[in-house]
Amino acid sequence: MLTAEQVSKLRFQLEREKGELEGRLKSNDHFGLERAHSHESMGELSSYDNHPADEGTELYEREKDIALNEHEENQLKEIVRALEAMDRGEYGHCEICGKEIPFERLEAIPATAYCIDHSQNQIISHDRPIEEGVLMPPFGKFDFDDSADESMVFDAEDAWQEVAQWGTSESPSDFINPPGHYNDMYTEPEENIGYVEDYENFVGVDIEGRNITVYPNDQHERYEEELDEEEIMTTFGDLPAFEHDPYVERREERK
Repeated sequence: MLTAEQVSKLRFQLEREKGELEGRLKSNDHFGLERAHSHESMGELSSYDNHPADEGTELYEREKDIALNEHEENQLKEIVRALEAMDRGEYGHCEICGKEIPFERLEAIPATAYCIDHSQNQIISHDRPIEEGVLMPPFGKFDFDDSADESMVFDAEDAWQEVAQWGTSESPSDFINPPGHYNDMYTEPEENIGYVEDYENFVGVDIEGRNITVYPNDQHERYEEELDEEEIMTTFGDLPAFEHDPYVERREERK
């Protein structure tokens, strides 16, 4: 049972918090929500000439103000309810089970109307905005790298790579380990595009799958050098076409 001195102490604490909340909400016009439109706080008359990114920033700030205002208004309602319970002589009892709330709990949360067993904050919500299911890093549910048919699916990662190769807002200074070239800045830039094996970029056949021919290029040279370092043969065997490959000839001369 709370003593008169304890109730007086808690009433003083509640009235002080009530005054602080009311003063704060009045001074900031309820976080600017009493204005007709958010543009008034920015000195803008219209969104027409604003960049979409700027509009996104303003929308985020507006949503944050709404959440903060709702939080403080709910807190103010709880304080008023607690003061009214004091006037009725019902303060300090749980609204669910009717048991007395320990003074230590009321001292920490004077506006509470529940004992610790029936506190409304015991369940942590895991509800998240629906768009997060699509935009989950790195590519949401449209990333099929782990699926069996990944090589046959043009997924969200492939779409990003296709766009990012033309440039992003990032620069080498944005990375802990800066890449050596702008073309290496997007996800898996070394991934083959349009073919699977490295040699498919410089080896070709005729319409019947015969007459294998090597078309020299930089990738061919790098591929051959990697094979030499690993001391293995090419994936497609020892082919006569390589005898007339200028890259092979130059490499033989260097040896």
